[in-house]
Amino acid sequence: MNAEQREWVTLAVAGDKDALGALLEAFGPDIEAGLSIGPAWRGLLDAADVMQVTYLEAFTQIGRFDAERAEAFPHWLRRMAQNNLYDAIRGLETRKNPSPRMQLDAYGGDSSLALLDTLTGGTGTPSQAARGAEAGQRLRDALRILPPDYARTVELYDLEGRRVEEVAAAMGRSTGAVYMLRMRAHGRLREILGDASQIFESRT
Repeated sequence: MNAEQREWVTLAVAGDKDALGALLEAFGPDIEAGLSIGPAWRGLLDAADVMQVTYLEAFTQIGRFDAERAEAFPHWLRRMAQNNLYDAIRGLETRKNPSPRMQLDAYGGDSSLALLDTLTGGTGTPSQAARGAEAGQRLRDALRILPPDYARTVELYDLEGRRVEEVAAAMGRSTGAVYMLRMRAHGRLREILGDASQIFESRT
């Protein structure tokens, strides 16, 4: 990394989107070329899908990067891409699982409560969720904070219960990219919503 690129890192962490774009343009192609996608997933996912989601994630996470460690930026971006690739493959491996809408009976048909229980790893229960009248509103508020592609994925897949192929078609994405976006969206929602015990807390 040269001196100009180190300066880009400093500017990017401070919120300069053009500087971050320059960094992604400088390091992204080599990272993309190094991604290995097995033959079982080709056609459902390609390296460009992974990098598109990685670039989006970089824009949401760059503020957390330590500008004093500018030299680590390519490694940070590469690790993010590898994690996205893993998430996509994990989603593709389990894509025969039933649609979330098929699991709603326990939640009185409320997809918001079902999603909240998914986000908390099952630490809530349908009865607890039902007592938390604010839970659905908290989720809707959190979705407004997400990047549009994250929010759209959650709305179509988790809340409307569409099949992943339908979501991919509606968004102009591959199925692998949908799984990556969903994983990233769920992670951000967990951060926004905070402690799991508070999400299902009953107001009395």
